[in-house]
Amino acid sequence: MTIEQQKFSRGPSDLSTFLNGLWRENPVFVMVLGMCPVLAVTNAVVNAISMGLATTFVLVCSSALVAMLHNFIPKQVRIATYIVIIATFVTIVDYVIQAISLKIYGALGAYIQLIVVNCIILGRAEAFAGKNTVRKSILDAFGMSIGFTFALLCLASVREILGNGTLFCNTPFVIHLFGPHFEPWAIMLLPPGGFFVLAFWLLLFAWIRQRKTSKGTLTS
Repeated sequence: MTIEQQKFSRGPSDLSTFLNGLWRENPVFVMVLGMCPVLAVTNAVVNAISMGLATTFVLVCSSALVAMLHNFIPKQVRIATYIVIIATFVTIVDYVIQAISLKIYGALGAYIQLIVVNCIILGRAEAFAGKNTVRKSILDAFGMSIGFTFALLCLASVREILGNGTLFCNTPFVIHLFGPHFEPWAIMLLPPGGFFVLAFWLLLFAWIRQRKTSKGTLTS
C-alpha cells in the first residue's frame, strides 16, 4: 500500500472519529451523560457557551495527555491518574474564568469544579484516549466537546428565549426578541423548565434517528 493510499484509508476513520460525538454518540442527546451541568447552567446562552468552552478545553487537553501517557500508566492506578490529569486542567479553567468574569464564574458555580467527575470526560479518557493515538484522541475529544456544547446551546436558547425574551442576556450584546408586552415564561428559567426542554430535544432527536433507521431498512 502506498503512502497516498494509507492517508486516504485513514481519512474516513478520522472523520468518523470526529463526527461520532456530534451525532451518532452525542453525549447528551444519545448517551444522556453529564445531565447536571446540562440542566443547571442552560438558563442563559452565555452560561452554556462558557461551560461548553471550559469542557472543551479540559476534554481536549486531558485526552491528549492521557493518550501520550497511557503506555506508562500502571493499570492499577489508571483511573486515579486520569482524575489527577483532569483536575489539573479544571483548576486552570477555574482560575481563568475567575480572572475573565466573576459574574460568569458565579453563574456557573460549583459546576466548574464538578467537571473533574463529569462522566463524559472521565469516560472518554477510559474508553478512548487510553486506547488510541494522540491524534485520534484529540479528534474524538473535539467531536464530543462540540456535541456537548451544541446540546447546551439547544437547551439554553429555548429556555432564555421563552423565559426572558432575549439572547445573550447580562452582556453588552443582549438581543431583545419580543416587544414590551411579552410575558416571560418564568418556569423556563427554573429547574422544571430544564427538564421540559430536555425532554423535548430528546424526543426530537429520537424521532429523527428512528426516521433514518426506518428509511435505511426500507432502502435495503
